[in-house]
Amino acid sequence: MNRRSSSSVAYSVPVQRHIICSRKSPTEALFLSSPARRRRAQCVAVWVLADGELRQVLGLFAQIFRSGGAADESTFSCTLKACGCAGDAALGRQLHGCSAKRGLGEHVSVGTSLVDMYMKLGAVEEGRRVFDSMPKRNVVSWSSLLTGYTQNGQQGVVLEIFGRMMEEGVKPNPYTFASVLTASSGLQAVETGLKAHGLVIRFGFEAAVFVCNSLVNMYSKCGLTADARKVFDNMGEIDSVSWNAMVAGLVQNELDREALELFRQMRAEGANLTQLSFAAVMKACAGVGELGFGRQLHCCAMKKGFASDGNIGTALTVVYCKSGEMDEGFRVFSTMGPSRNVVSWTAIICGYLTNGRPDQAAAIFLQMRREDAMPNEFTFSAMLTASLSSPAPDPCPGHKIRPRDLSLRGHGPDERLHQPGPHRRGSVRLQGIEDKDIVAWSAMLAAYAQVGDSEAAVRLFCEMTRRRVSPNEFTMSSVIDSCSGPSAAVDQGKQFHGVSIKLGLEEAICVSSALVTMYSKKGSIESAYGVFSRQRERDLISWNSMVCGYAQHGYGSKSLQLFTEMQSLGLEPDGVTFIGVITACTHAGLVDDGRRFFDSMLDPPHPITPTEEHYACMVDLYSRAGRFAEAMEMVRKMPSPAGATVWRTLLGACRVHKNLALGRLAAERLLSLEPEHSAAYVLLSNIYAAAGRWEDRAAVRRLMEAKGVKKEAAWSWIEVKKKVHSFLAGDRSHPFSERLYERLEELLSKLRAAGHRPDTGFVLHDVEEEQKEGMVGEHSEKLALAFGLMATPQGAPLQVVKNLRVCGDCHAVFKLASAAEGRAIVLRDSTRFHHFRDGSCSCGDYW
Repeated sequence: MNRRSSSSVAYSVPVQRHIICSRKSPTEALFLSSPARRRRAQCVAVWVLADGELRQVLGLFAQIFRSGGAADESTFSCTLKACGCAGDAALGRQLHGCSAKRGLGEHVSVGTSLVDMYMKLGAVEEGRRVFDSMPKRNVVSWSSLLTGYTQNGQQGVVLEIFGRMMEEGVKPNPYTFASVLTASSGLQAVETGLKAHGLVIRFGFEAAVFVCNSLVNMYSKCGLTADARKVFDNMGEIDSVSWNAMVAGLVQNELDREALELFRQMRAEGANLTQLSFAAVMKACAGVGELGFGRQLHCCAMKKGFASDGNIGTALTVVYCKSGEMDEGFRVFSTMGPSRNVVSWTAIICGYLTNGRPDQAAAIFLQMRREDAMPNEFTFSAMLTASLSSPAPDPCPGHKIRPRDLSLRGHGPDERLHQPGPHRRGSVRLQGIEDKDIVAWSAMLAAYAQVGDSEAAVRLFCEMTRRRVSPNEFTMSSVIDSCSGPSAAVDQGKQFHGVSIKLGLEEAICVSSALVTMYSKKGSIESAYGVFSRQRERDLISWNSMVCGYAQHGYGSKSLQLFTEMQSLGLEPDGVTFIGVITACTHAGLVDDGRRFFDSMLDPPHPITPTEEHYACMVDLYSRAGRFAEAMEMVRKMPSPAGATVWRTLLGACRVHKNLALGRLAAERLLSLEPEHSAAYVLLSNIYAAAGRWEDRAAVRRLMEAKGVKKEAAWSWIEVKKKVHSFLAGDRSHPFSERLYERLEELLSKLRAAGHRPDTGFVLHDVEEEQKEGMVGEHSEKLALAFGLMATPQGAPLQVVKNLRVCGDCHAVFKLASAAEGRAIVLRDSTRFHHFRDGSCSCGDYW
């Protein structure tokens, strides 16, 4: 054993022998009599600290101090480290003062130990003050500071300090990189992690096992499992941490089959299996339904004495629950005892719910509250359905569950519901009603749905259930309507669909119609039609939802087919129906059919008076087809002056067809109606740019600046693993931007090889052709597409949303990419949905 400090070489062997041979404690043996042995005691502290006997170190120092021994910087340094490890803040601060009085604070070793101690105690600011006051620092000082910030969860500061350290020319050591890589993984700062990896290689630390383990962890947490695996496979030495990091990384990235295979390899090579090994691989078993292997792991964990571990117990519970073996899952959960936490409680509750046993879920939730286990947001979310179900008898004899026991009350309504905002007045009024009935709750939910505030609607719905108010079909239809808004998460409406099924409300016509609308607006027209086809009875709302839905998704023929079927059943269309029908004709290029349907609105015996929205649809129909004379005729026939919607529609078509004269007229009319809106300025400037009139374009831009009008930025979004990623054209702020642009270039190169040439006509800047190709190649929707291709498994469908209209070049790229990458891609822009599959689009290129 070579556990010695630089100041104790002469004493290490005899002192070690004396401690081993003495029947007394190490401290007593060292203080038998002679001053020489007291001097030796100053050197033994490091040896004892290495053995983990922290209290002996502190006791030893106290006896040195009381006996008048000369404590030097090595003694103070070691004792301060012991204070940090033992969590003794009071003694640590006393030692700090004592070292300062003795003039030892300027020593690098003492200062570094003080930084380390304060960081271990969580006193981050005090540790930083000590570091900043050190007259001299070495790499150990810097690494102690970095490790401290990492352990205290301040990853952003770690990267900042590392940059400063490199600027000051301090050569890092392996521990420095372990902290930097841990911080990079916590922040998912993949670019920083990649740079750190390069420095690891540059300084020759790639052989350090714990550095490689940090690299595996960083790449895995950033979703780059291929890079993590490359580091893992190239490691010269692998320990149990390495295996666990790689297995856990694969599980975290939903590569469960690969994780199981790696675990089998781990066992074959005789690696030491730890609690973390079992917990990670059991999650993989749950993910792929490997119940048999899960049972084998259960037996193996029991043999190794890991059965009482909380993480393993929770993972086993999930394995059994997901396989439908609820009795075994509950047996594991029951034997966990004190190791049960909120995660394990939530796991068993979700198990009962997903296996169709809400009564048992409610009973477990009640037991959880009786045992003072605090639920979290996932528990409350899971219990949403249980709290709406009829309570079952308590499994404990003699106790009957009451509805108020099952409610989620006691944690108060979400305070954000009452914060100032667009709906504050309505919320306050609702709160002012003492005995709110279902009508009051439903009315408020309908108000939120009307303005598209899904977040507020969901919070209100949860508060309603906490107060034991059972929703009816009108409540459910309102909250589902709110999930149709653009701000709602993709899966939000699906969750409420599930709630409506559990409550037996799915077949209510208002609920099913709301579901049709919601699925259509969230891009899943197939799910919308699935609900529509299962409806036992349909009203006009149901038919309108599907007619308009097919129209917006580019399936014009299906929309018109439904309209014909609707009429054959004797159902009278209304104004909304005709908006859907004319829109279907517009997106399919069926101009004459659209005019025929518009004229039929006026036919007796049930004429429908066209609204401005109908006229706007007709203007859109004609102008998209380049038939501007008929479009202007429709404008003149309007019973009242055309509004902003009509002129904006006309102006947009003028930009596409480069109709400068009519575009200027439309822009003037639009500016008179909406002088502060950016659309007129932007569209007109684009028309000038397309015509090569750069001076006129610049004049429009100067007018915008003079009036303080800002152009709406073109954003695109894609949701991956329940996280929304947003992009601007040419944006490089995304943490995966380097890989993202590499993937985009790979895609574009593949498409160029297939014959695609960029359409630079959509670049409205006076620059060279090469620059135009670069600019059109970095449009926001292309970045979102490249990220989706990079971040999802091969063959997985993608859905991209853009706040403005998609450009023609991007439309062509999406279409070709669907064939080249074998993906079904849905793109929702400001006007419609585009479904790309096998090299074609649902819009028939009439975008």
